[in-house]
Amino acid sequence: MDDLRYPVGPFTFDGEVTEARRQEWINEIAQGPAKLRATVAGLTATELDTPYRDGGWTLRQVVHHLADSHMNSYIRFKLALTENEPTIKPYDEAQWSELVDARAARIELSLELLESVTERWVMVLRSLSADEFERAFIHPEGGRMTLTKALAMYAWHGRHHIAHIASLRQRKGW
Repeated sequence: MDDLRYPVGPFTFDGEVTEARRQEWINEIAQGPAKLRATVAGLTATELDTPYRDGGWTLRQVVHHLADSHMNSYIRFKLALTENEPTIKPYDEAQWSELVDARAARIELSLELLESVTERWVMVLRSLSADEFERAFIHPEGGRMTLTKALAMYAWHGRHHIAHIASLRQRKGW
């Protein structure tokens, strides 16, 4: 693994989408909380407070980041479905990861939060038509993003951060 920042590779989106591929992404998001829970099972507090790479977040921060990020995504989807190409509010994930809840809270809080928000998010995702997936929001830094592209990105996002934890566990023999 040459780049510990991207254990599953950087996000790419070629724009070619089938209904089957969209369903794979939804299923990946739906399964993410259980995969995360299994990946962190049995870790000690010391292990959770270990960065996944030099200069990277601790495993605890990664777990809390996933809950924060997926909550924001769920809200962005709902905004895009109820407004005409809304401009969303970005957040500074690095700053959020330095707040006390991300640095010190029990991971169970975010595991439960991620499970709950994912259950609601997936309910919405499974109800959408192909046309609804073409609705979009505007990210002030990234521009216009369709819900299809956001779906692909967040499926990758969960896989990406779970791989951070799994790869550290493998390297450390945990």
